[in-house]
Amino acid sequence: MPLGLAAAALGALLASGASLAQTKAAIDASVQETIDQFNSLDPRHEPLENKAAGVLIFPQVTKGGIALAAGYGAGALQVNRVTVAYYSIASTSFGLTAGMAMHSEIVMFMTQDALDAFTKSRGWSIGAKTGIALISKGMAGDYDSATLKKPILAFIFNQKGLMADLSLEGSKIKKIRK
Repeated sequence: MPLGLAAAALGALLASGASLAQTKAAIDASVQETIDQFNSLDPRHEPLENKAAGVLIFPQVTKGGIALAAGYGAGALQVNRVTVAYYSIASTSFGLTAGMAMHSEIVMFMTQDALDAFTKSRGWSIGAKTGIALISKGMAGDYDSATLKKPILAFIFNQKGLMADLSLEGSKIKKIRK
């Protein structure tokens, strides 16, 4: 596929994410459904969620492209199970990528310092310096005591579609006004 056509597909994906902006009520309903599903995957999830200073929930992140890929999703930050703000997540990548997929993401800020650093940022980028532990399927065997000592835990689960890339690296999270 020519690079120009891949760029057009990327632009269409990003535009569709922005044009399908959800209402607060729709995001809140999706967030609750996602948390319920996440907690049903493993009995350790709910106590972990209760221990977290804050939990960022993206019910559906859509990612797709050929050679040039993009991803987008909208979600909410909860503190003590109460929504305090709404956020979007967007990513782009270039390389051996082909396909389209959707998944859910939950980011748990396990310390108040980690949550404060996130909420005070003007667009938070996920990278090697964020001290994040990625648990790719949200399942029981994917984390141990060493993983749980990280200040930020990220879970990717509920994958649908065909795409090999399930990383958070390079994702940018921004507060959105609803």
